Amino acid sequence: MTPAIPAADRQSFYGSFTRDICDKYLTVFADFKYTRSFWDSALAAVPFAPDAFKGPNGLEFSPVGISVPIQYPFNPFTVPDATLIYNGVPVPVTTGVRYRAVNDQGLRSFKSTFHDTLFDVGLRGEMGEFGHYFNSWNWELGFRYSRNEEEAVFGGAVSRSGLREALLDTNSATAFNPFLGISGRNSKAAISRVYVTLHSSGEFELPLGYFTVNGDLFNLPAGPVSFALGLEYRGERWRNQPPSQSTNFDTIGFTDFEASAVNRDVWSTYQEVRFPVTSPAWNFPGAYSLEFDIAEREEWYSQNTSAVLPISLLPFVPAQHSQYNAQKPKFSVRWQPLDPKWIGALTLRASYTEAFHAPTLPDLTPAGLESAAEFGGEGLHDPKGLTPEGTQIPLIIRGNPNLKPEDAYEWSYGAVYSPKWIKGLTLSTDFWHIDLRSLASFVSPQFIIDFENSFPGLVSRDPTTGAITEVVNPSLNLTRAIVEGVDYEGIYILDTSIFSHGDFGRFTLTLNGTYLSRFEFQPTPVSKRIGLSGEFVSGFSITGSLPHNRAYASVFYDGSADTWLAGFDVGATVHDTGQYEDDNIDLTGSPKPQMPRTGGPGANAAHYAFRGRKIATWTTLDLIASYTFNLPPPAAAQVPGLAKDGGRDLKMKDRKQKNVMPISTAEYGCNNWKWWLNNTTVTLGMQNVFDSDPPFAAGAFENNYDESLATIKGRFWYVQIKKRF
Repeated sequence: MTPAIPAADRQSFYGSFTRDICDKYLTVFADFKYTRSFWDSALAAVPFAPDAFKGPNGLEFSPVGISVPIQYPFNPFTVPDATLIYNGVPVPVTTGVRYRAVNDQGLRSFKSTFHDTLFDVGLRGEMGEFGHYFNSWNWELGFRYSRNEEEAVFGGAVSRSGLREALLDTNSATAFNPFLGISGRNSKAAISRVYVTLHSSGEFELPLGYFTVNGDLFNLPAGPVSFALGLEYRGERWRNQPPSQSTNFDTIGFTDFEASAVNRDVWSTYQEVRFPVTSPAWNFPGAYSLEFDIAEREEWYSQNTSAVLPISLLPFVPAQHSQYNAQKPKFSVRWQPLDPKWIGALTLRASYTEAFHAPTLPDLTPAGLESAAEFGGEGLHDPKGLTPEGTQIPLIIRGNPNLKPEDAYEWSYGAVYSPKWIKGLTLSTDFWHIDLRSLASFVSPQFIIDFENSFPGLVSRDPTTGAITEVVNPSLNLTRAIVEGVDYEGIYILDTSIFSHGDFGRFTLTLNGTYLSRFEFQPTPVSKRIGLSGEFVSGFSITGSLPHNRAYASVFYDGSADTWLAGFDVGATVHDTGQYEDDNIDLTGSPKPQMPRTGGPGANAAHYAFRGRKIATWTTLDLIASYTFNLPPPAAAQVPGLAKDGGRDLKMKDRKQKNVMPISTAEYGCNNWKWWLNNTTVTLGMQNVFDSDPPFAAGAFENNYDESLATIKGRFWYVQIKKRF
C-alpha cells in the first residue's frame, strides 16, 4: 500500500541573545535556529512507461508500454508488429508490453532530508540621548542569513539505457523478463542492471541586510505626525542538481529534468507617514478621530539564469540577465465619526494599495523536462483540424527567463462597531476588490494550442501539412483576474462578573468567515473571462480551490484569576467549507470553460454532461484545553544594603532613581519543585474530533480529495508541555 501521509521526524535547535550595552539607547541581539526534517514517502511500484526505445522523431517508439525485441529469449511472440531502427540496424519488436515492478522492487521510495539554518545579528536603540526632539525615534540595523538544503534519495526507478541493454540481451541468465506477470520476479543480475537509486540535491540561500528608523516628526493639535523609512538588500541564490541519470533523460518512473541555477539581487526602500487630522484629544462634531496613512515601496531586481545544455529534444539555452523595478504606493484612512459615549465605538476604514510580485527563481530557470502528448480521445485536439488523431508530439515544459512580474491593484472598505449597549461585542466587515494583472502561471498544452496566436513561437507546425509537430510549454504571463469578496467577524466577550454574583471567568465567542463573490479570470487579451468562484481549480497557478463560503466559529473559556480556575483555558472550534463545483471542465469535456457543466447548446455541448457534480460541504470540530501553573513566589529574603523590597536604588544617567531587583533568591531556585512547576503550561488538544473524511472530489484524479482545502490526516490528538523561564 502507498502511504497517503509520509512518515516524518523533525529536530530543531534555537537560541537567542540580547544585551543592553548603553541601557535602552543601544542593544545588541542575535538569533540562531537550525532544523532538520526527514520525510519518508513512497509511490506505487514503477510502471514500465514510457518506452525505453525512441523512434526517428525522438519520441517513444511504443505509444503504450515498452517495445521488446523478437530476438529476446523470453518473448512469447514470434511475429513482430513493428520494426525499430536501433543504431542503424533494423530490430523487429513487439510493442505495447506492460509491466510493473511489484515483486522486483515493490514501492518506489522517496526519502528527503532538509537542513534549514537561520542566523541574524543586529543593533537597535533609541535616539533620545541626542536631544528631546528624538525621544520617540528608534532605529535598527541588522543582517540575516538563511540557508535551506535538500538531499533526496529516490529508489526503485528504471534506467532506460539499462533496460535497453537487458531487452537486447540474448542470455536468459541476465536478460530482463517483462512477461513474468503480477507474481513473477526477475533474477538479481537483471534487477541490478535495470533498476537504479537516484540522488539529487538543491539549495536556497538568502543573505539580507536592512536599516530602519521610525519616530515622530512634529506635533499637530490632534497628535504627532509619525514616520518610518527603511533600506534593504537581499541576494537570493537557488540551485537544483538532479541525478546524472535525470539530466540525461535516462529514467523511467522519475520526472527527468535539467540542472539549473538562478541568482538575484534586490535593493528596496520604503517610506511611510501617518498623520492625525482629529483625535480624542482634539476633534469636532462628525470627526471624533480621523487619520491618514501614506506609504510607498520601491524595489530594483537584477537576476541571472544559468545556461542550459542541449539534451534530447531540448535545445541549448544561453545564460540570460534581466532587470526591472517597481514603485508601489499605499493610501489608507481611519475615521471615527462619533464619540463612543453616544452609540459605542464605530470606526470606518478604507485603503488603496498597489502590489508587486516578482517571479520565483524556479519560475525563471530555462531548464526544462521532456514529455510527449498525443492527439485524439481525451488527449489534445487541434482546433484547426490539421493534426491527425493518434499523432504523438514532443512537449517541452520549462521555466521562462523572460517572465514578467505580477501587478495587483487593491481597494477595500469596511467598518468595526462595538455597540454601547452590548458590552464586549465587536462586529466588523470588510469588502475587498483585487485586480491582478500579468499573472505568472503554468498552463496546459491544450490552452497554448487553443490560443496559439497569443503565444507566438510556442506551437510548431509542419510547413507543408500544417500539423502540429511540437509544443513548448513555459511559465507564462496571463492577462488578468478580478477577485472580490467580503470578510466578516463577530466577537463577543462575556465577563461573568457583570452579573454581580462573583467572577466565574470569561467566555469568548467568535464567528469569522469569508464570502468569495467573484473570481473572473481572463487568460489572454482575446479570450473571454471565465468565472472561477465556487469552483475546483486546476490547470493554473491559482492558489487552491475557490468555494464561495469558508468560516469558523469558536467558543473559549478562561478561568477567573482569583479562583482555582486561574490559568485554565478550554475551547472548541468548528470549521466549515461550503460546497462548490467539482472540476467540471475536465469531467464533462466542456469546450466552453465559461459553461463547464453543459458547454452550451448544439456543437458546444459538453461531451459528458452527466458527469457534472458538486463537492460536498466539509465540517470539522477541534477541541483544546490547557492549564498554566501560576504559583505565588515566596517572599524575597532581605539583603543588607538593599531596599526593603529586596531591590537596590540606583541613580541613572537622567538623574532619576531606578529600583533594581536581585536576579534570584535562594528560597526559590531551580532545585525547588515549585520553581519547575511555576509558569508551566500543559495543553491537550484534538483536531477533527469526529474523524470526518474530506468530501470526494472527482477532479482530483490522484487521490480524490481537494488537497488545497482538506487533509486526510483524520482525527489527531496532541499533548504539549511548555515551561517559561
